[in-house]
Amino acid sequence: MLSRTADHLFWLSRYTERAENTARMLNVHYETSLLPQSAAVSQYGWLGVLSLSELLPDYTARHGEVTPQGVMRYMVLDEQNPASIISCLKAARENARAVRGTLTTEVWETLNQTWLEIDRLRRSGAFERDPGEFFEWVKFRSHVSRGVTLGTMLQDESFHFLRLGTFLERSDNTARILDVKFHAVQSDFFGSASERDLEYDFYHWSAILRSVSGFEIYRKVYRDVIVPERVAELLMLRADMPRSLRHCMAAVLDNLTQVGASPDGATMRHAGRLAADLRHGHIDEILATGLHAFLTQFLDRVNQLGAHISRDFLVPS
Repeated sequence: MLSRTADHLFWLSRYTERAENTARMLNVHYETSLLPQSAAVSQYGWLGVLSLSELLPDYTARHGEVTPQGVMRYMVLDEQNPASIISCLKAARENARAVRGTLTTEVWETLNQTWLEIDRLRRSGAFERDPGEFFEWVKFRSHVSRGVTLGTMLQDESFHFLRLGTFLERSDNTARILDVKFHAVQSDFFGSASERDLEYDFYHWSAILRSVSGFEIYRKVYRDVIVPERVAELLMLRADMPRSLRHCMAAVLDNLTQVGASPDGATMRHAGRLAADLRHGHIDEILATGLHAFLTQFLDRVNQLGAHISRDFLVPS
């Protein structure tokens, strides 16, 4: 396969996944912002949204004060923000158009229809009228795109590059959400555990789980109250949780094998070590050494893995 084609497929799936992840994150913040809470706690949450995507400096430089309405528009409809939902869906559609002949008709039409529809929704003001419904639409279109890909594409190299981008992007997002949220709820900003409202804590951890469709899974697996340590374990180390770090890295490793990555090459060794650390990790050990340090290192290693993949498969020789 041409490296240019592989590059378009890889980033097509990453941008689609990124749009869905951004919608999930914003939807949770929008819903929790409707709960009774102090202005300071609400402000801290919206700062976290920007920090999650490393966009706080760009936002403040262009828009100044951080406000819920400003952050929402910036992360959804601002075409100058490359991480906004509309920018991601546009980039996904452009990458798909570049490799139109590699995709099935159903996959192309799904991605193209998503872009045409979001343009119509933007002009009609649908997002401003009901942000929650808009975010559900973004998630639904991502599900449709992924389902059509699984259901209609030949499982050749093209298919595996699409899956590779999806799982690499998903692992990055889950790690960022977990890191930012754990740091927020356990920081001195909120006071000690005895001072915090237990009901607030419940809604906070529930929001984290719902942002990755993990609330019902948590109830099914643990059948108990929501405990931070178990939230971390579910989102990091459970092989059967579709958005956990372990599941994503196992899928990355499998798809690298399918596209012919050298078993002895740096890319496979890097991916293999990441997957092995998660497969054999224990949550007590991770928490004892520091969750923030572990996740920061994980994100660095994922970025390095992305660079390895780009060098081996995506950069034209």
